[in-house]
Amino acid sequence: MQYKVLTYGNSELRKKAVPVKNVDDDIRRIAKDMVRTMYENNGLGLAAEQVGRTESIFVVDVTPVVNSSKGAEKIPDGLEMPAVFINPKIVETVGEICEKEGCLSFPEIFITIKRASCIKVSFLDLQGRERLITAEGILSRAIQHENDHLNGKLLYDHMSTIQKVAFSGSLKKLKQLSKKT
Repeated sequence: MQYKVLTYGNSELRKKAVPVKNVDDDIRRIAKDMVRTMYENNGLGLAAEQVGRTESIFVVDVTPVVNSSKGAEKIPDGLEMPAVFINPKIVETVGEICEKEGCLSFPEIFITIKRASCIKVSFLDLQGRERLITAEGILSRAIQHENDHLNGKLLYDHMSTIQKVAFSGSLKKLKQLSKKT
């Protein structure tokens, strides 16, 4: 099954994630469907809230960026892409980087966001095992971005007043579209 990605203006995007109590076949199916939806929409990540779910799950696959970076970007050993993060918690942040980001819930809108350049994140994998990884570069940014979604925080919340004005037409269209679906 492929989900429909909710866009800005849909109140479901503001909901906070509910921790997953048990990693079972239903959770694995949801994660598989989220990965399919992420790929179908050419995304690097997707959080459950973006498809109208409330489970604390997001998926990422930064392979396209890593493969095009000529070694500048790396995936941590033991983490396979696509990666599924269940009940993620960012437990440490280091450094700072400002990079442009987009979001499937904000099509064709890109803004520069300040994020930690390196993070440690704990999570459950699809087998329900506790994991702890250190992520840098694009993976760090993708995890932080998707984790924002689990907390009801959107790209809009990172925009300056000037950016909100600059994108006001696009944001208004997205709000109108979200009311029709």
